[in-house]
Amino acid sequence: MDFQLSVEQTQMRDSTREIVKRDIDPILEKNDRNLALPKADALRIFKTFAAQGLTAPRLPEADGGPGLKMLDYGITFEQLPCSVAMAIMAHEGCVTRLNAECSAEQKRRFLPDLIAANIIGCTGTTEPDSGSDLRAIKTRLTRRNGKLVLNGRKLWISNASVCDVMIVTCVEQAEASGRAEFRKVIVDRRESPFEAHEIDMIGLKQGYLGEVTFDDNVVAEENLIASTDDATRSLSSSWNVNRALVALQAVNLAQRSFDAALDYAKIRCQFGKPIAGHQLIQSTLSQMATVIDASRLLAYRALDAIDHGDTGHANSAMAKRFAQTECGKVIWEAMNVLGSMGLSSEAKLEEHYRDIRMLATPDGTNEILALIHGRELTGLSAFRDRPRS
Repeated sequence: MDFQLSVEQTQMRDSTREIVKRDIDPILEKNDRNLALPKADALRIFKTFAAQGLTAPRLPEADGGPGLKMLDYGITFEQLPCSVAMAIMAHEGCVTRLNAECSAEQKRRFLPDLIAANIIGCTGTTEPDSGSDLRAIKTRLTRRNGKLVLNGRKLWISNASVCDVMIVTCVEQAEASGRAEFRKVIVDRRESPFEAHEIDMIGLKQGYLGEVTFDDNVVAEENLIASTDDATRSLSSSWNVNRALVALQAVNLAQRSFDAALDYAKIRCQFGKPIAGHQLIQSTLSQMATVIDASRLLAYRALDAIDHGDTGHANSAMAKRFAQTECGKVIWEAMNVLGSMGLSSEAKLEEHYRDIRMLATPDGTNEILALIHGRELTGLSAFRDRPRS
């Protein structure tokens, strides 16, 4: 095992940091940090991502992407501001699923504009009564007079309010069996307008997280995804990468908080010397740095394992749960090191603390991730009992 970044990986990391500082941070700073970014500014940021291949990192070059390894993608993704990172993850998740499951004609119509960031994409899976349990999805696709009609609600959807295209997971009553079967359909908002609004949340205020209502939305027949790939398996594969990426966003927030605490400890003097010279502060800083490194390595290992053919279930579940939980403690300790200053909006640590709390839920709650990990360890599922004979 090589625990050192290669020259190319180091260059990717450093160039992304410079791009964020030069092209993205100024956009975030000019806008109210407690409000979602205007769509025009989101598109500007997405265009910057497109130039770096981050709108389609999982696509091979033959399909219009850079063909990045997931580890390389994670190293780059870690450098992005958290609110826009979640937005780009939702967008590229839409791109990835379109490329994997759609027909050549569907790809021709949607992928070029999504990859170029001319339009914004997302996926709609979760609902008020359906989070990790996909079998509980209630959004219905019916056929009326030769048309597809969509009815239902989607909740906690990243990019919902600004998206132009959404891949919606729904169910349709099969004529032959009478059973509800999973379907996925591309909803082009420009042709099939739907209602969406932002949900005011504790953190990630400049990002997008919303609720969508489909009320007899007519969808073009040619937008039905005819892939035979099982919907739950496809979503699970995407989630395993995303979980490691969310872990790296926790690392990003913790690293920023640690850096602020370390700088402050070196200049803040008490009892005749910088507080960095006091034993308890040094012990706290040591523990913080250890957690950040451990979290980063768990996420890197999960992505590297996926690159080498592993499903990623156990590693990604471990990485996200550990990073989100433990890096939250790092931010709390950073606030303590800064004392009263750590509670101020000026220091931004309270913003990091609110933001990291938002990472507990996407792509699986900590409790669900523990059960996924437990299933991989024991070979027994805690989600559903086996049907009784």
